[in-house]
Amino acid sequence: MYRVILKHQKNNNHMKILFTGGGSGGHFYPIIAIAEEINRLVKDEKLLPANLYFMSDSPYDAHALAENNIKFVSNPSGKVRRYFSILNFFDLFKTAYGMVVSLFKVFGIFPDVVFSKGAYASFPVVMAARILGIPVMIHESDSVPGRANVWAGKFAKRIAVSYPEAANYFKRKDVVAHTGNPLRREIRLIGENKNANEYLSLDQFVPTILVLGGSLGSEIINDAILEVLPQLVQKFQIIHQTGKNNITEVKQTANVVLQNNPLANRYRAFDYLNNLSLSMAASVSKLVITRAGSTIFEIANWGVPSIVIPITNSAGDHQRHNAYAYARSGAATVIEESNLSGAVLMQEIHRIFDQPEALNKMSESAKSFSNPDAAEKIAREVLRIGLSHEK
Repeated sequence: MYRVILKHQKNNNHMKILFTGGGSGGHFYPIIAIAEEINRLVKDEKLLPANLYFMSDSPYDAHALAENNIKFVSNPSGKVRRYFSILNFFDLFKTAYGMVVSLFKVFGIFPDVVFSKGAYASFPVVMAARILGIPVMIHESDSVPGRANVWAGKFAKRIAVSYPEAANYFKRKDVVAHTGNPLRREIRLIGENKNANEYLSLDQFVPTILVLGGSLGSEIINDAILEVLPQLVQKFQIIHQTGKNNITEVKQTANVVLQNNPLANRYRAFDYLNNLSLSMAASVSKLVITRAGSTIFEIANWGVPSIVIPITNSAGDHQRHNAYAYARSGAATVIEESNLSGAVLMQEIHRIFDQPEALNKMSESAKSFSNPDAAEKIAREVLRIGLSHEK
């Protein structure tokens, strides 16, 4: 466990911490969670405020960076695709250019520690840190690490992993720790909300199913839900995040299949659930249907059983590996995309709800899988490394 006692700085220099990674919310928001904890620990432990930086090819969420006093530093980086593409050739030059730019920009900041979440955007930054002798810590969110983190793991001071299985891919076992996935404070604090049913216009006596298709939604999951929607609303309430590009089509189809259905109001479709709406939905849901990205850790934190439908062609097949790693904990069941249909999904929903004891066991397994203090553990270790480098 990354539990260390932080000491006061012996000089008046502000520690500098450089975060890197990017390409998706699964890489970006854990960084925000760690930054939240660093800012909290600095205040609680009476340390000098740390200067925080995020270096990537895009800010991803500029508002979240500003809220946590993180300065964005733009840096070009090429993307290495796992399939044939002429863009791979051009991106080789982009990566080389990004490495040169990174070297100058990282030298200009000269942080006390670099924290990397991996992905293509992190490579030039971590390479620059290695050349400059700046200590690096990495975190891997998937059960099978990405190539950038496998490479960085050869020299990183510390390696944190979300899934215990990921530790097997790093040779230096003495620097690896299973911390879980860092969650933002507002996500961690989701719990029983007495106003949720009223806020979402739900019937507290009808079990609720939450459907999450990822930030962009999932057409295949949407289609499966719509296929059996009349049967679903007979016994359940459905909160369905469709994705912004799918909301119009989904609502139109739902209106047709539920036409003249007296229980049509049991179906609620949203293009996107903001943090408040997600908090409300999570607090009343008895089951979540989801993809196998970083949302798994949020669901585990909620202690809600789930049906996981991994993306078939995700990079490195990581979603499939994540899904089965989570299912082995007993918190979820998995339906492959190739097997997914409305009938199969309906059968699995009924199977889970027809076994109340199994539903309770899945809930307990989810809570056991969750590591709600992951962000604090990692933040403490980042600060410890930074303080050691300062001296």
